[in-house]
Order: sequence, then C-alpha cells, then structure tokens
Amino acid sequence: MTGFDAGLGSPIAQAPGTTVQMPAPRLAVIGHVEHVTLGRFDGTIEPGAVVHLLDSRFTAAGGGGIAFGQLCQSDAEIHLFTAVGSDEAGRAVESRIRAHGDRVHVHAAVRSEAHPRVVVVVDRDAHRTIFVTSEPLHAKATDPLPWSLLSECDAVYFTGTDPGILRLARAGRLLVVTARRYEALTAAAIEPDMIVGSVADPRENRGLAAYDPAPGALVLTDGPRPIRIFRGGEVTLVDSPPAPERVVGDYGAGDSFAAALTFFLGSGLPVEEACRRAGPYGAAVLRGLDPLEVQSRLVSPPQ
Repeated sequence: MTGFDAGLGSPIAQAPGTTVQMPAPRLAVIGHVEHVTLGRFDGTIEPGAVVHLLDSRFTAAGGGGIAFGQLCQSDAEIHLFTAVGSDEAGRAVESRIRAHGDRVHVHAAVRSEAHPRVVVVVDRDAHRTIFVTSEPLHAKATDPLPWSLLSECDAVYFTGTDPGILRLARAGRLLVVTARRYEALTAAAIEPDMIVGSVADPRENRGLAAYDPAPGALVLTDGPRPIRIFRGGEVTLVDSPPAPERVVGDYGAGDSFAAALTFFLGSGLPVEEACRRAGPYGAAVLRGLDPLEVQSRLVSPPQ
C-alpha cells in the first residue's frame, strides 16, 4: 500500500520565497453513470401523494457520474471506467459523458441491455428522494478496457461493484473507495489508502473496525459538522464549511466531496488539508438543483 506518511504532500524543492504550482494529476473514476430525470417538488413526498415535477431535466449522474463531473472541473487528466446500455438512454448518457476536452477519457463497456433510468425528486426541504428502476450498470474486470492505465494514476476513486476491478485499482498510487461499496471491499481483501463515507448514511457510517484489512484512513462527513478522520486509535476533526444561506438541494454533495478529496490527495496534499479543501466542494452543490451545474472549479494547490 502507498501510505499517507511516506512523503505525501511534502513540498517540492524550490527557491526560498517562491511558489510552484503542482502539475495537474492523472485521476481515474470507476463507477456507474445513471440516466437521471431530475426535478423539484413543492411539497414533501407522503403516502398517496401525486408528485408534479418542476424544472425537470435529464442529467448523467449517479455516484460515478457526479464524481466524474466534479473532477472534470479541473485541469487533471481524467479516466472514467463505466458501462452503458445499448438503448436510447445509454446513448444519451454516453454522449453526455464524452462531451469534454482531450484531457478527459471515457472507457465504457457497452451492454446489450437497456440503461437504467432513475428519477430524483428534490422536495421543498431540499432533500432528495431517488427512484431506481433497475440496478446500475458497472464495468467488470473482464471487460476489454485499458485497466493498465490505473497503475499510472496519481489517485483512483472507486464506486464500482466488482472486487476484481478493485484489486486492479490498487495499482494506482492512491486508492480512495466509497464506504457504500463495503461488500466489494470485503471480497477484494485489499487495503485502500482511504475510505470515505457519511455519518448520516447507514450504508456508509461503519466504524474503522468493520474493515479488514483496515484502510490507511477512514473519512466520514457529517453535514455542517466537523469531518471525522479515523486512523489507528486516533480521531481528527476538520471543520466543515458552512452551508449556503439558501439550500436548494442536497443531491450529489457527498459524491462531489469525495471527488474533490481524491483530487487534492492526488495532488499531493496530506489527509487533513485535503479534507479541509474538499469540504467547500460538497457544500457548493447545495446551491442548486443539478449538482453538475453548480460544482466549483478545482485548482491544483500551490507548493
């Protein structure tokens, strides 16, 4: 494993009093991109309710799609490993995720089945409810994709489901895994550098002792409260940024934070500083309905 204390984040050699901009990292995202119909509802969803979506639109989102979108808001070289369906929804998703510049590379396995469609409703309290029609499509280690690129990445963010890919991803300099992929982590039996989750999400709030082998660090966000970093028997708190005065929606906040965290770790920052810098990127998406429209620009930190 590539540990956090092996010089990671140390400044490069430079003349006294000068500032050097770190080169943009090479990063990978492994995960699903869903065909999402997103809209808001001026009420709360209750039994028997008739929900009329307002401001509805199509977006290519989901855990992998939102993280990918956040990383595309940078000068980094980005590689997305995913899978798409062979129908109209799959073609729409693929067209959207390929609409970036030369530094963004999409590696998508095409499935013979239809691409899953998802409906996301943001209610008057800015909370999102997700309706899923079928299981997301994920890439598999057996897909003929350029997996060897993972060994050349400064950081890899994994939100996939295949333990075989997770073992391949361990070849990257740093490996960040979402806590919601606990089953894949257990099956892969590899040691990630970091697991990132949320105190509020029961899929993601397991303690450090639940992971075997344990990660180099476990990071749990907690809304506007301090971010918790668990390493060994120690817990470090990093202040979370304040939420905007008006919260429009909470869809994609955690995925945007995880992507920004991956970016800053891949840029060479230590864990605490990477968390501190990533916090505002999770908070930024609270300002809008569609996280991909309000994500903030990522800038490599000076050294």
